[in-house]
Amino acid sequence: MENTTNSLELSTPPKAGKRRRYKQPWILHFMVLPAVLLSFVFSYIPMSGVVMAFQDYKARLGFLHSPWVGFKHFNYMFSNDYFVKIIGNTLLFASSKIVLNLIIPFAFALLLNEVRNMGLKRSVQTLVYLPHFLSWVTLSGILIDVLGQTGIVNQFLTSVFGIQPIFFLGDGSWFRMTIVVSDVWKEFGFNTIVFLAALSGINPALYEAAEVDGATRWKQTMHITLPSLLPMLIVVATLAMGNVLNANFDQVFNLYSPMIYQQGDIIDTFVYREGLLSGQFSFATAVGLFKSVISLVLIVISYRIAYKFAGYRIF
Repeated sequence: MENTTNSLELSTPPKAGKRRRYKQPWILHFMVLPAVLLSFVFSYIPMSGVVMAFQDYKARLGFLHSPWVGFKHFNYMFSNDYFVKIIGNTLLFASSKIVLNLIIPFAFALLLNEVRNMGLKRSVQTLVYLPHFLSWVTLSGILIDVLGQTGIVNQFLTSVFGIQPIFFLGDGSWFRMTIVVSDVWKEFGFNTIVFLAALSGINPALYEAAEVDGATRWKQTMHITLPSLLPMLIVVATLAMGNVLNANFDQVFNLYSPMIYQQGDIIDTFVYREGLLSGQFSFATAVGLFKSVISLVLIVISYRIAYKFAGYRIF
């Protein structure tokens, strides 16, 4: 009887009001502290500068004493025909890059997945992945030499097809095409990895069962591979919506010139010239704030869509 009583006492759960004490991993918090401080100093403190968008900012007066002008700069921004043009350029560049950087890596991952020679497969994957690690400063110098009127591309076109040299970086239409194609060439190898990772997560038993049923490789791709990749494609596509107003400043800035501002200027390069070169700090801040607010809204919408259609969430 006594043993039974003791066993009952041991099996009795602790009181509801009694909290368990967990050992706090403080050392891990200290490891993260430098990154948190850097983010606070370089990302959050500079946010105080957005007040310039509502001021006629003068450097000698500072934030506290510069006169307030309300929405003057925003009104000028929306009434400026050139601003409408750079919005169009930005949307054209960004949307083209987003669409092609989804379709081409997706198709390339499907083709690469069919390669049975692992050595060849890894070699090809490494070759297409390497350009991602090159900066646009380096690539721009290469493209300027290669695509110049006396570059290797124009020499080939002239000698083989007998056509006149093409001004790839000086003609507006060709410049837009060059920007989009070069960005896709640089990034599609990196984006392919996402889809290859999704392919590796498909259950091999599905393919084995399909082979037993007599399904060809094409039918396996259509009925197993594509449906399995569809959720990842939806996630990547919806999350890319947040970058609709980001057309890659580094690339455009290093490749464009004043003769193609009308066709090649984007929001970020416009802000750079107006703010740093022309000294229009308030107007440039207003343009940057407008872009940031729109991007934030698009990011929130994209996460909502990704959660609704693909079950993807961060928090």
